[in-house]
Amino acid sequence: MRILIDNGHGIDTPGKRSPDGMFREYEYTRLIARAVVLHLQYRGYDARLLVPEAKDIPLSERVRRVNGHCRELGKQNVLLVSIHVNAAGKGDRWYDAMGWCAYTSRGQTAGDKLADALYAAAERHLEGHKIRKDYSDGDPDWESDFTILKKTACAACLTENGFQDSALSLRYLESDEGKVAICNLHVEGICNYISQL
Repeated sequence: MRILIDNGHGIDTPGKRSPDGMFREYEYTRLIARAVVLHLQYRGYDARLLVPEAKDIPLSERVRRVNGHCRELGKQNVLLVSIHVNAAGKGDRWYDAMGWCAYTSRGQTAGDKLADALYAAAERHLEGHKIRKDYSDGDPDWESDFTILKKTACAACLTENGFQDSALSLRYLESDEGKVAICNLHVEGICNYISQL
């Protein structure tokens, strides 16, 4: 199984930062994505960064890269997790939003089982923290037409790890405890998903 870890956005993406500009989503998600890949590689998995570049890579290119791996190995032998940090507003002020969640494409797909495994890991690693769920279709993940989910051929899931425009959320995300928890929930969720295949 080839595991592709996508870090959200790039150094040149407008917005995608805390209202005071001190937190940058591209920087944080790259830190987490690199840690997830290293932990998975240490466990013997074929894990890779989808976007090693610091600059923003267009969604069309990200999709092309994912689907290239799917053509090489077969879509059932590839999975994608795209790591992001949420925002309650447009970066103009602070909010009180909190919580972790995952998105999949619409309908029942292999991404739903991946999201289930990530949700189970989040419950363990983020104990006492809000886990945002949407059971309208019978499972906890949120559904969206995000390009990285809709146009990739393999099991794909996008995680939103706290809120970059919430000072309380950022305090946790940027703490050593928070970074370890976010990394570990992704590693555990991915490993548990693969073990169930």
